[in-house]
Amino acid sequence: MKRILFTLFMAMPLLLMAQGIAVYDAQAVFNAMSEKAQAEAKLQATSAKLQAEYKQMQEEFNIKYADYQTLAADPETPATIKERRMQEVQESDKKIQAFQQRAEAELSRQRDELTGPLRAAIQAAVKEVGDESGYAVILDRSQAHYIGAATPDVTARVKAKLGL
Repeated sequence: MKRILFTLFMAMPLLLMAQGIAVYDAQAVFNAMSEKAQAEAKLQATSAKLQAEYKQMQEEFNIKYADYQTLAADPETPATIKERRMQEVQESDKKIQAFQQRAEAELSRQRDELTGPLRAAIQAAVKEVGDESGYAVILDRSQAHYIGAATPDVTARVKAKLGL
């Protein structure tokens, strides 16, 4: 019994190697998808709207800041007015910073929402290719540290599964 277990234990690496490892180019597959261009167009449209709003906020800030500088230089303007204007400038700056953070989060959320299904479809296609071919592992070419010349590249098969 011990001999059988020892033999199986020693043969395990050979069995795993027999199943094989393959690679694919995830970026090339993703770039070939027509839905990617649609997602990018939506992201660019959202980004343009956000940039326009940011520009408007920045212009308003610049006006408030210029007004404050004019008042600050006037020795006849009471300190309370100067303080109120400074607070307006600070509040405007905080609003701009908060807007930037929300805008970045919105773009990130939208990017994930638009590209998530595409990446899931790619993963499903990779799994199908792996199951059909008996590969133990299929790695994204960009994530591998070394790829030997004999390593099969299944990018074309993944694209075919996706109808590309």
